[in-house]
Amino acid sequence: MTTPVQPTLKRVHAKRLREVYRSAGWPCLDVVEVELLAAGLLERIPNPGGLECVRVTDAGIQFLAGAAHSNRKAFSAHEALVDQVAQAMARDGRLVWKGLSLRAMLPAADEASSKPRWKMCNPDVFSIRNSSRPDYLEPIVHEIKVSRADLLGDLKQVDKRNAYLDIGGQCWYVLGCNAKGQAIGEPEEIPMECGVMLYANDKLEVLRMAPRKEARTLSFSVWMALAKAAPSVIALDAQMPVG
Repeated sequence: MTTPVQPTLKRVHAKRLREVYRSAGWPCLDVVEVELLAAGLLERIPNPGGLECVRVTDAGIQFLAGAAHSNRKAFSAHEALVDQVAQAMARDGRLVWKGLSLRAMLPAADEASSKPRWKMCNPDVFSIRNSSRPDYLEPIVHEIKVSRADLLGDLKQVDKRNAYLDIGGQCWYVLGCNAKGQAIGEPEEIPMECGVMLYANDKLEVLRMAPRKEARTLSFSVWMALAKAAPSVIALDAQMPVG
């Protein structure tokens, strides 16, 4: 007798379940669907037209509810750390923005082309010095990560990182801790062109300094984005040391 297989369920399975739940349930006939069927989260049902459909089971509904709860917790943890970093930058006397959409210039796609590429990016925290001198602004980008899976996925996006390096004189990865209190990543995993901070025990710790670029003025597109968005309102009473 064959032992039933219990597949390991990942984000792709939750995404497919949501798609099936919102659709007519037409089968995809791929490995993800097979694994969901084997786990009992999907079931096959006959269709009046003679074709077979798939439907989310009660167990699948429970799985989706659990995934939604986990996503909300991760989002809340991410936003809380974004606020902490923003407050730390504000205490340093910097002007701080959260959730900006900025246009960055990327290197040419290959050596045969000299034409630069453009990319929109959304840094978690963007800040500049409170200075009237354009060459003294020292723009900094902080990218916040509270999930190991999110961190590993982000590290593969070279264009995204290059966009942050283009708009910021410095780019930092700020890492949170998992449920066991362990850092979700190590400094060695982060590219050397970026700095690394760890948020643990209610404080930010610098694990590796971010290299500084030569002073330069902000691009016109970044200036326009800053002009349209007021600096984030930061509560400065909450104290968090940066060590």
